[in-house]
Amino acid sequence: MDFNLLIQQLAIMSVPVLMAITIHEVAHGYMADRLGDHTARLAGRLTLNPLRHLDLIGTAVFFLTRVIGWAKPVPINPRNLKNPRRDLLWIAVAGPAANLALALASAVLFHGLQFFQPFILGGSPAAARLLLPLTMMVKASVFINTALCIFNLIPVPPLDGSRILAGLLPPGPAMLMARIEPYGFIILMVLIFSNAINLVIVPAISFLVQAMIGMGFM
Repeated sequence: MDFNLLIQQLAIMSVPVLMAITIHEVAHGYMADRLGDHTARLAGRLTLNPLRHLDLIGTAVFFLTRVIGWAKPVPINPRNLKNPRRDLLWIAVAGPAANLALALASAVLFHGLQFFQPFILGGSPAAARLLLPLTMMVKASVFINTALCIFNLIPVPPLDGSRILAGLLPPGPAMLMARIEPYGFIILMVLIFSNAINLVIVPAISFLVQAMIGMGFM
């Protein structure tokens, strides 16, 4: 194993990963706050401090797989919502939507850096030295945020996709989703370690990243 390469990759990925999981969780909490549930705000989770949102296992899994990962969920109390069924759906949508927005913003910045590359290289030597790592970091942000968006849309508890699906289904099937939630993490681990999830989400991630920046994964 090339430890220098590993350290370089960790340095490039760390900032985008921390930004992605922070924005994801803050988006959930902010949406809940707007809909009447201030639990996340009172718990100090409406903050851009990534340390308040880190889940060590979920973050480690993301660094290992580069596709799959999770953060510490923001606390939500459905009893504070006016219309829990509808509002929980919007709260669930907020996280993946925030990641998609951040991926698109990163893609715009990536193309901007590509466009201005000749001017940067011909200008300040310090700026030229920063160009490559900054470009790699922005590219990583596109991939990481796209991956988190797609992964969280999988309809398996406790992922956002299960709550989105429960909000769209009639009450009967939605109750079935609630019943399997205690076993959701086990189901998710089986799907992850059997590689079943990768077979489904990697093509979708690859397609979106290719569409945004014209190249594949890191």
